[in-house]
Amino acid sequence: MHRLLESDATLRHELAEAFGPGVLDSAGGVRRERLRGIAFESEPARRTLEALIHPRVRAEWQPLARAARETSTLHLFDIPLLYETGAEMEFERVLVVACSPQEQRRRLRENRSLAPELIERMISAQLDLPAKVARADHVIWNDGSPAWLTAQAKRFADYLLSIWTTQPTQP
Repeated sequence: MHRLLESDATLRHELAEAFGPGVLDSAGGVRRERLRGIAFESEPARRTLEALIHPRVRAEWQPLARAARETSTLHLFDIPLLYETGAEMEFERVLVVACSPQEQRRRLRENRSLAPELIERMISAQLDLPAKVARADHVIWNDGSPAWLTAQAKRFADYLLSIWTTQPTQP
């Protein structure tokens, strides 16, 4: 999404039209913190933002997913709102990387400097964690350090490669 906000001038114009010129900086770039604050002030504002962004994001990954299926190529996608956008049906397997609610809140507060009220609005706009975990094919629990997560991701990638190379080629 970051690249999309930087590269799509039409999207930036539409965001300014929908949320006011204050969501853009003097160079025409998106003031993400301002846009985030507006989008999570109300359900209609968030839905407007999603209606502008989600189709564009989907248009970027969907052809890659289709090509991976058609060629039986292993391809990994990072889609934060996968279940919320109904996109899980596009994929053979879904991995959810999860952490405790306390850790999630701590990271949002410390890494993004978000206010507690905004954090709660952002979390409540998502499918709850137990539902995501229940729907996932695989789960990595991520309450640890970045190095621990990297090790778990590598282990999972090795697992995927091992089962991928032993499966018969699909048409």
